[in-house]
Amino acid sequence: MQEDFHYYATYCAAFLAGYSHEVSLAIAYSDQFTDCCTRTFLEAVHGPASAATTQLSSELAEAKTDILGMQDITRIWASFHFLPYDLYANLKGRTKAYMRKYRLICAPNSDLAEETVRLAENGNPQAVGVAMHVIADTWAHRYFAGTPSLVINNTDHHFYELLPADGASSGGDLKYREQQIIFRHSTSKPDDPEKCVYTQSISRSTENSIMNLGHGRAGHLPDYSFVRYKYLPAWGDYEEIVKDNPSDYYHAFTQMLYALKTLRSGASHFEKDRYDTETAAPWESRIRSILEKRQLSASKDWKSFGEELSGCEIEAFDRNKYQAEYMNAPEEQKADTFLGKYFLAAMAQKSMVTNRIYKSGSMLAGYSVEYQDSGFRGIRDYSMLLNYFGKERGDE
Repeated sequence: MQEDFHYYATYCAAFLAGYSHEVSLAIAYSDQFTDCCTRTFLEAVHGPASAATTQLSSELAEAKTDILGMQDITRIWASFHFLPYDLYANLKGRTKAYMRKYRLICAPNSDLAEETVRLAENGNPQAVGVAMHVIADTWAHRYFAGTPSLVINNTDHHFYELLPADGASSGGDLKYREQQIIFRHSTSKPDDPEKCVYTQSISRSTENSIMNLGHGRAGHLPDYSFVRYKYLPAWGDYEEIVKDNPSDYYHAFTQMLYALKTLRSGASHFEKDRYDTETAAPWESRIRSILEKRQLSASKDWKSFGEELSGCEIEAFDRNKYQAEYMNAPEEQKADTFLGKYFLAAMAQKSMVTNRIYKSGSMLAGYSVEYQDSGFRGIRDYSMLLNYFGKERGDE
């Protein structure tokens, strides 16, 4: 997903869930900031390097794909953007190396999704925003994995957009015509939905190439709410997969509504595969019309909807909004600033996901220990979690 959903749609969901305008903005900011918190940014503000939630293209270009490099990449992308669905999935006749990557394929409604939301139960807007980002991305990034893999993430010519057939319906159901999607690598030209032309990463036949990370081979296509497509992934036993983004994004919105209401109430009963369609019902037609509109960014439409809901102006997202506050705070008070709280929430999420991947028997995200069993070991930044939360947590 992109800023239109992570910032503006998240604001709408938070406000509908009962949060104030100010808290809704803080949640939305934290959601979108998860696509901005790079090591380059952290170095600039002298923040903890382990709080990185994404990587710039320039950072990825310099990243190594040896064991340690792969672990670092996987910790970031699997934790925040491609949450694994089933870390214990089993397929007959597949090698262990294949299964380790197959188990990182993202999909909604996983056990890890439940744990992600429950990490935010303290009501901290930063933690709530991180959780909403992860939950939303499980719908947009379904069928891709947050680790470099040609066999899992590659695309080929068998990739078609499903477009409504003019005036065609059957029993009230729309019929669709197929149009082959043209992928190209041309960063100087925008995607062209009218011609079904989209930019993708450079083709590399090496299994662990950075170009085969996440949905890079499909470009931004999975991030557009309007698109419906089908393709034939190498891991799918030669069966077509159909992806209906308008439906998935509506599920994401209503699941966020349910999660946000749960978190706001202070209850600890979030359950996967539950949606608050009742709260969304009065605005369902408006929401679906935004999701279906063929445009590269729906920010203007979501912003207008959000401002109608709250009667307040939704300020534009500014990555540097809280930078000065954090940098000017005394060392002992940094954890209580907006960014300080965000960094702690990010590290808690990364620590949890890394620990679960490790406990499944995979080293793709690195080594992990349990504080309660072994005390503090590993990355120094994570000692902050012990000090701040006053209790023991898993570590990378």
